[in-house]
Amino acid sequence: MGRVTERRRVLRIRSGAPSTRPDTLVAEEPLEIRLNGRPLAITMRTPGDDFALAAGFLVSEGVLGRAEEVADIVYCAGATADGSNTYNVVDVQLAPGVPVPDITLERNVYTTSSCGLCGKASLDAVRTTARWPIAGTPPVRVTPALLSALPDQLRAAQRVFDRTGGLHAAALFSTEGEMLDLREDVGRHNAVDKLVGRALQSGQLPLSQSILLVSGRASFELAQKAVMAGIPLLAAVSAPSSLAVDLAAESGLTLVGFLRGASMNVYAGEQRLDLTAEAVA
Repeated sequence: MGRVTERRRVLRIRSGAPSTRPDTLVAEEPLEIRLNGRPLAITMRTPGDDFALAAGFLVSEGVLGRAEEVADIVYCAGATADGSNTYNVVDVQLAPGVPVPDITLERNVYTTSSCGLCGKASLDAVRTTARWPIAGTPPVRVTPALLSALPDQLRAAQRVFDRTGGLHAAALFSTEGEMLDLREDVGRHNAVDKLVGRALQSGQLPLSQSILLVSGRASFELAQKAVMAGIPLLAAVSAPSSLAVDLAAESGLTLVGFLRGASMNVYAGEQRLDLTAEAVA
């Protein structure tokens, strides 16, 4: 199986003086996701947690919601002309009775490491009906102080980022601020899929009492993945997109951007922020 990091020779120039040295880079390889043997999507990802990535991707696509709906996930042998296994093709076999979506050229998705749902034919196609409407979940209330403490926890847990400087991270926190899980990947949407897939595999969906924090911006596809997993609060250290804000407002998702120190912008779902004098003090 592929490694998370690789070594490459680099010419390094410091104060005008050149030198050569090995550098640690984050690995990036394609992963083809098949559903019942038929190609569905290709994503550029950091190898590791591939089965969870595939499962999480199918949660965001509305195909899966429970671990029992998966019969098996396997790497495909014979993925190359000589019959060897590249560990870059996984096949998700659905359990008997689970509806198989129509896989057409229009429906087929190609995902890059920067955009999770670029291949969708239209905005309506990604407004998938969620299994667990966020508006109907038990009330979640958190303080700004709790949110402010989360980015430092995420950064401290990014082991591969420390070696490469080239990975996004996504983390799940409890509403008490405890880190529940963290995944790193060259694609921010892959990191979220790995989190959601692991939650599916362990029977923890919906994540209705969780906070999702991402290390970069909050794009539409990340907001959709949060909604599809039943996550009521998405926070990002950078900016959200306009479509992410629109989706958050429509679905009841609390969307926080520019979460840096004690500062943040709340773009939707402000009812989940406890802004009492005691909470702010």
